[in-house]
Amino acid sequence: MWYGVACGLAAGAFWGMIFVMPRWLAEFSPMELALGRYLAYGLITLLLLLPRLNGLLRRVTRADCVVLLRHALAGNIVYYLLLSTGVQLAGVAAASLVIGLLPLSVTLLGRRDHGALPLRQLAWPLALVVAGIACINVDVFTHAQRAAQPWPMVALGMLCAFGALLCWTWFAVDNARFLKSNPRFSGAEWAGLYGISTGVVALALGVAAYGCGWAGGGVPRDWLRFWSVVTIVALGASVIGNQLWNLASQRVPVTLSGQLLLFETLFGLLYGFLYQHQAPRPLELAAIVLLIAGVAGSVWLHASGVSSANRTQAQP
Repeated sequence: MWYGVACGLAAGAFWGMIFVMPRWLAEFSPMELALGRYLAYGLITLLLLLPRLNGLLRRVTRADCVVLLRHALAGNIVYYLLLSTGVQLAGVAAASLVIGLLPLSVTLLGRRDHGALPLRQLAWPLALVVAGIACINVDVFTHAQRAAQPWPMVALGMLCAFGALLCWTWFAVDNARFLKSNPRFSGAEWAGLYGISTGVVALALGVAAYGCGWAGGGVPRDWLRFWSVVTIVALGASVIGNQLWNLASQRVPVTLSGQLLLFETLFGLLYGFLYQHQAPRPLELAAIVLLIAGVAGSVWLHASGVSSANRTQAQP
């Protein structure tokens, strides 16, 4: 289980990049960011899997293709389209706040899975998480009011971020359940198939979007910078991060994987602070401490539960 926890932490470190990419490429639309990132993701994955692609594809069933399609949409393209819109309209901290609800939403959705602890045993770690999210919430909207940021834009951005939260909550639980019930795919193999399917969907949507004039504008932009950034993010957050997350999903209960998702928010906040060249404000710092304490408490409770179960099984 501890190996799974380490993989989840590392995945969060890579995923944190996705919160600052919309700021790096503010002149590009959220649709361009989502489709560009996942097209690059698909191409990188295809190149990595090319030597053993035929053998892997022969093991894929029609039902697997349906799962890959829904995961490509909910877990990648639609999710990041909504998140990018949220970041551009409401800011990195606001979007991070909403995605920070993932530990709660995934825990609640996956509470009946095998290996999940009862919610009453997770009461105090979840209470710390809620307190941390409340601190971020107060800070974000207080800061927005002082900066005279238009409330309609903030509200729309928050709504998009909540839509991203719903997409990733469902994907995280459904992906974990699929991997646990289909051991014929390793975490790396499923991550590769997931990447290729996402690239195919992104290519199809990109052709449709540009054909209909839904993405892009007439203003000249730095496309070399665009493809450089989206390729770096695709390699780190999608290729490496998703493989690490699949390894974590196979080794920890769903309720614990929900807590580990919080590292994505923490690293997103850290990278946002570095990008904006500012230190966290007092409420932000309090939120970070509370969120880390909540995750650490959840890990400790799960570890205690595993140890107790092993001792029980060892008794004659």
